[in-house]
Amino acid sequence: MFTKCTVTLSDRVGFTAQAGVLSGDIVRLEPLELGHVPHLAAASAADPSLYQWSPVPQGHDEMRGYVTAAIAARDRGTAVPFAVIRKQDAMVIGSSRLWDLEYWQWPGRHRFSGLPGPDVCEIGHTWLTRSAIRTGANTEMKRLMLQLAFDSWQVHRVCLHTDVRNTRSRAAMERIGARFEGVLRAHRMAADQTVRDSARYSVTAAEWPAVRRHLDELASRYSRS
Repeated sequence: MFTKCTVTLSDRVGFTAQAGVLSGDIVRLEPLELGHVPHLAAASAADPSLYQWSPVPQGHDEMRGYVTAAIAARDRGTAVPFAVIRKQDAMVIGSSRLWDLEYWQWPGRHRFSGLPGPDVCEIGHTWLTRSAIRTGANTEMKRLMLQLAFDSWQVHRVCLHTDVRNTRSRAAMERIGARFEGVLRAHRMAADQTVRDSARYSVTAAEWPAVRRHLDELASRYSRS
């Protein structure tokens, strides 16, 4: 149990890395490991045309490099990557992660100085195989990661970015209740190796209770369908 007088940056990074398995009704998020590589490679190969705007690795060698880099980021305390498992058949259907973790240096007596995890983070590197599209998997995995970030880490804000041209991804972010903040110009390299503008969305700690209720309502719709 962390207290304001004992929490160090090392404590916070260590606590964040211990995310463990996140489980819902449709999917289970497992900490990403090299053992997931062949299954992720198969998932991304099902329909590469889905990833026009997202840099998703193809083939075993690319996927191994992708997973290795994600594990290294976890070891540095800058990301918490997951493999997404469909519970119905235990199939690996994609990946996502909490990343760009920021640990702000609050003064010792500040009410936020005892936060157990990062102050803010991003959900990204998200992709799913063709058979998982429009099944409720994306909505539930986002809820699981948002719940970890807000309820366990007690972050102030979670943001999401996507290529401004990626209408499917933007619609998914809006569907879960994330608020559109604007466009970041010349923000990142795009999947097509151009300089992309990014649409930025976010959920703040104050908005999380309403977003959680909204996600619960969406989940109940999927369970009835």
